[in-house]
Amino acid sequence: MAKKMIEVTLEVGNDGVAVITISNPPVNALAIPIIAGLKQKFEEATRRADVKAIVLTGKGGRFSGGFDINVFDQVHTTGDISLMPDVSVDLIVNTIEGPVYLLSFYSWFFLFGLEYFLGYCSVLVLNPFWRFPIITIDCKKPVIAAVEGLALGGGLELALGCHARIVAPKTQLGLPELTLGVIPGFGGTQRLPRLVGLQKAIDMMLLSRPILSEEGKKLGLVDALVPSQELLKVSRLWALDIAEARKPWIRSLHRTDKIGSLSEEAKVFKELVLSDTAKGLVHVFFAQRTTSKVPNVTDVGLKPRRVKKVAVIGGGLMGSGIATALLLGNISVVLKEINSEYLLKGIKSIEGNLQGLVTRGKLSEDKAEKALSMLKGSLDYSEFKSVDMVIEAVIENIALKQTIFSEIEKACPPHCILATNTSTIDLNVVGEKTTSKDRIIGAHFFSPAHVMPLLEIVRTEKTSAQVVLDLMIVGKAIKKVPVVVGNCTGFAVNRTFFPYTQGAHVLVNLGVDVFRIDRLISNFGLPMGPFQLQDLAGYGVAKAVGKEFATAFSDRAFKSPLVDLLLQSGRNGKANGKGYYIYEKGSKPKPDPSVLPIIEESRRVTNLMPRGKPITVTDQEIVEMVLFPVVNEACRVLEEGIVVRASDLDTASVLGMSFPSYRGGIVFWADTIGAKHIYDSLKKWSQLYGNFYKPSKFLEERASKGIRLSAPASSSQPATRSRM
Repeated sequence: MAKKMIEVTLEVGNDGVAVITISNPPVNALAIPIIAGLKQKFEEATRRADVKAIVLTGKGGRFSGGFDINVFDQVHTTGDISLMPDVSVDLIVNTIEGPVYLLSFYSWFFLFGLEYFLGYCSVLVLNPFWRFPIITIDCKKPVIAAVEGLALGGGLELALGCHARIVAPKTQLGLPELTLGVIPGFGGTQRLPRLVGLQKAIDMMLLSRPILSEEGKKLGLVDALVPSQELLKVSRLWALDIAEARKPWIRSLHRTDKIGSLSEEAKVFKELVLSDTAKGLVHVFFAQRTTSKVPNVTDVGLKPRRVKKVAVIGGGLMGSGIATALLLGNISVVLKEINSEYLLKGIKSIEGNLQGLVTRGKLSEDKAEKALSMLKGSLDYSEFKSVDMVIEAVIENIALKQTIFSEIEKACPPHCILATNTSTIDLNVVGEKTTSKDRIIGAHFFSPAHVMPLLEIVRTEKTSAQVVLDLMIVGKAIKKVPVVVGNCTGFAVNRTFFPYTQGAHVLVNLGVDVFRIDRLISNFGLPMGPFQLQDLAGYGVAKAVGKEFATAFSDRAFKSPLVDLLLQSGRNGKANGKGYYIYEKGSKPKPDPSVLPIIEESRRVTNLMPRGKPITVTDQEIVEMVLFPVVNEACRVLEEGIVVRASDLDTASVLGMSFPSYRGGIVFWADTIGAKHIYDSLKKWSQLYGNFYKPSKFLEERASKGIRLSAPASSSQPATRSRM
């Protein structure tokens, strides 16, 4: 594999225009060597007598995707903010944009002489309000940004510092720094508002959404839109026009009244780089990209096989969502159901999913129609003889799943991948009655499947590496983030988070208000609390999943009677409009006071409250009593080798369970708290309230030795019971 070239080049044409090109594939990130190279090449171009003007561009059809985020990671690792280069002033203001000096005409004439002044300076303004004429001068050369593909973050800020921006059609322009917990730090907060207006600039920065160059032209961000093949030619001519005074020399920083200052921006930027929020978001950024590296799968030279046609068994909520995701990824789908009524309902659900995307402006009518044209319904296995993969998405019934897998093994071609969307059941149990165990794999989507970004790929000890790789490629084709995990009840995500709801039920049965728990967990950063989530999922799901975990982890599972009592009272959450909350069309869920007697009955049955009285706990303790058991189970998942690395569990928790990304994921967040505090708290609660809180051996060991939970196991330690 050819080594990628990280460099900045300078070429001077016969027209006297120097073209400076950024080369750092794939997106020309502004790495430290690139920034140093830019400064060097600009200084060289400024010195050279044969250079009249400068054009700045990027190689490979992309201007620049922004500052190299690896530097953030280095700063977070070392705590040394001086690793951040001074791009805003040193490169953009002093080197590219050009400093402005104010001198009296007489001072300049005395120092340099009129001939030198007229031949070298580019701007002369005589100020009539001064007793002696004042001259505004810039002793630099005009710089034009020739932008194509994308200019994001620091890349756009670099272009903003140029004296004009010539841009190709459909180019993305944006300042998405807030997604990493920082503000633009290379002058973007000051230059962008002066070009597009304050309100639009605030929208672009706060929402982190790029605009296209066509909109940029209307806003004044883009000076000219030209075809890609003419980009450099027009940019060179534009640069010469400025140099020879045929076009105005405009600095975006000086266009309107001062909004703030670059020094204020730099100060806030550096403070934010060191914030916990930035650390968490940068960690998630890198963690998500690391999931594509799976030992003995992606590093052994295997070539993925193309999956062109997939059969989905079951057209319910999950099956129709999975089918929608596949169709949007340009993969043909055969949807199988047990009767015509269910099949028609499934197809209608898929149509509804696609139309919903059209209504929200996320999909064109043409693409929706094309997707539907790739869907075919079936009531038997006759269409399965030509499929490359089957995804079973029926209810969580072991016997039914085993029957289906026995049937599809016979109906499908020998190369066909046999996948299940089960969320909890051990894959060895699902495929127990088959002989092709190397083709069996878990394809666990999260609801709604066409929206949620995570695809949990579950492999058994017998699943072939080829099958894992093929499913990873399918995941990426349908715009999911695939995370490969080992096989066990609940796999990585649902197993790690099964104590989440149970911890909330422990608290309720200890006398804590159910709505207070939900409010505090929402304030922590999750989209909703555990009880509102239970309402949304439905109590039938809660019962079925709870039964699986109670069987698999009977030593620590908490069995609450509350869900059964709710069902007996005729409640089923959002499905019938009554649960812990009241659900009325057109209004937000409201706490239902009539649920309180049912909760009191649950407390009476469990008899957990000390001396029959509710416990007194702080808000922080409530959050910890819900989430520390989740961390505890994450430790067991890490110890058993269910995930390749701790950061995979962080990615899965953020994308699958909506754990707040700014906290970095469940393990990263736990490391910010510290293993010792988590262990001590769990130990205390286990002595008071039972085995549900009993600390795992992994947590105890890390706490006693002061080792981070995310730290890899030492090579001197015995191998874990890896499920990978």
